[in-house]
Amino acid sequence: MRFSYFRYGKILLAVLLICFTASAQNVNDAVRVGLGGLGSNARALGMGNSYIALSDDASASFFNPAGFGLLKRMELSGGLNYISYNNETSFLGKKSSSTNSSTNLNRVSFAFPFPTVRGSLVFGLSYHSTTDFTTSLKFDGFNSGPTSRIQSLLNTNVPYDLYLTDDDNNTPIMGLLNQSGDITNSGSIDNWTLSGAIEAHKNLFIGVNVNIISGRFESISDYYEDDTQNIYQGETAAGYSDTDDFKTFYLNNILDWDIAGWDAKIGMLYQFHQYARFGLTLQFPKTFVIKEKFDVAGRSIFGTGFIAELNRDDYRDEVEFDIVTPFELAGGFSINFRGLVFSVQGSVTDYTQMKFSNAKGLTPQYIASVNKDIKDQLRTTFNINTGIEYTIPQIELRLRGGFFTQQSPFKDDPSTYNRKYLTGGIGFLTDETIGIDLAYARGWWKTHGDNYGNGESRTFQDIVVHQFILTSIYRF
Repeated sequence: MRFSYFRYGKILLAVLLICFTASAQNVNDAVRVGLGGLGSNARALGMGNSYIALSDDASASFFNPAGFGLLKRMELSGGLNYISYNNETSFLGKKSSSTNSSTNLNRVSFAFPFPTVRGSLVFGLSYHSTTDFTTSLKFDGFNSGPTSRIQSLLNTNVPYDLYLTDDDNNTPIMGLLNQSGDITNSGSIDNWTLSGAIEAHKNLFIGVNVNIISGRFESISDYYEDDTQNIYQGETAAGYSDTDDFKTFYLNNILDWDIAGWDAKIGMLYQFHQYARFGLTLQFPKTFVIKEKFDVAGRSIFGTGFIAELNRDDYRDEVEFDIVTPFELAGGFSINFRGLVFSVQGSVTDYTQMKFSNAKGLTPQYIASVNKDIKDQLRTTFNINTGIEYTIPQIELRLRGGFFTQQSPFKDDPSTYNRKYLTGGIGFLTDETIGIDLAYARGWWKTHGDNYGNGESRTFQDIVVHQFILTSIYRF
């Protein structure tokens, strides 16, 4: 490796990771944890997650803690989750596809009603997974433009250490390269929740929960630029004969988050004579404490056989920061008529109120610039969930269906970028004691990502997600 005439700073390295592993927006780290997941209840998912006005089981810890007040018997429940993520990508006129999947235990919950003279007093303890980070992306195409990832990194030490620039930081590599990449993300956000609810007045239930957050996020990214048309045959960047005939530039990023945090939610639920319910919830801001490790590797290959590689000790570091999400207000209504349950709910979230704070290893100026981007790029979203359930009384079989959307929090995104889910499910609950529920959700939406710049190397993505949740319940 040649002598590096400037250090590769933590700020530049963090920016490099954000720009490459996410889409064009620099605020994707905040959106990643701020965008709500699908929860962990098969009955709720089968009904389009329109569950704030129902919540009459231990999954109330996720949807509406006031629902615990409806429980008259102790309940133990748990569940499994399977997700399949499929991404069809168009890049420079060429299509690629990728898939990723995960299976995990997504909930173990216990609810305990205390004896009361009148009304109810119920406590709950739950572990549940709220968000799954399983995603993937592949792309491959020839960029005939005059730009490259190499050029975008000239304000770092990467091109210089790979013999792609001279000592004055100039490079002859000016686009006309085949660009390809592969990004795989995994991990989840999990909650450990203590809940409590009381019947404050006849048929009026008030509940609260406190969450301790844990989780993990990992992103592995591989990026290539290849001189497939021999544009740079005979060119030398570093002034050495070994660097004649540039062939390949490769960059690998590994991003690892250890996630901790806390939050709280309060809820209200009112029941109208067994036929209808109305619910409200207020989700307080969630504080995510992120301990981030990042590791960058890279190499350049030349037609002479010479290969230059980055010294990985110079391209790894750790930073720490908090992400604070906004308040979320939600309300719903459900009606039960002769075994037919219809439920609808809406929620509103102002994503411009998200922010980064308490950074270690990142300058205050950088954090301030990202928080400004959040204000400039994000918006308030309004989401609608609808669901229906019908119980066949002779066999106690419950049939369910639902639909809901999650509006993109980016203000310039079109409606095709909103996440849409069509759901369905079946369930049994024998003598109100033993229950098993299975739900399926199909989600679809579009998005885009930039490898560098703004639209200079852009992927257009069509995403389809298949998710199954299996939940079992025992009441005693």
